Amino acid sequence: MGGSVLSEHVPLAGGKNGKMIKKWISGYTNSILESKEEHRMEFTPYIRFNGSCREAVEFYAKAFGAEQPKFLTFGESGENPAWPMPEEAKKLIMHTEINVKGKKLMFSDTFPGMPYEQGNHITIALMPEDEETARKIFGYLKEGGKAEMELSETAWSSCFGMVTDRYGIGWQINVLKEH
Repeated sequence: MGGSVLSEHVPLAGGKNGKMIKKWISGYTNSILESKEEHRMEFTPYIRFNGSCREAVEFYAKAFGAEQPKFLTFGESGENPAWPMPEEAKKLIMHTEINVKGKKLMFSDTFPGMPYEQGNHITIALMPEDEETARKIFGYLKEGGKAEMELSETAWSSCFGMVTDRYGIGWQINVLKEH
């Protein structure tokens, strides 16, 4: 590739514009590091699958070293006589979640007949504590998937890469540089 990832994906002009972008990245990184101790609103990604939820979540739990989750199927949730449940829905996952170092990811299958579109509209940013962990997770997610950008050093990260896993979910792996 050559050069920094930042300069290859974001045209950095010399002089004023280049300095402004580097200053913004530095401020962004510092604000994330400083906010680790602050209470802030948590956002929890919720990922839907088209029948492969159980398999995908077991894969993610293993990749991130989380406990194997409990699964609630649509069939276990009870049936409302006003809304008969199709037989094919009963084994699908209505809800499950994994907890990775205090952060939650939630998942479900799409109920039959509801629209499902696999795409790149969901990307999850993951910030491991160190490069070794980042490389392990990246390698696992890459199995059967595709590295969109191999792990490398950037202006804001000692180890950054993007990968789309075998289930079509995009991940950004990012070990922040401390300033």
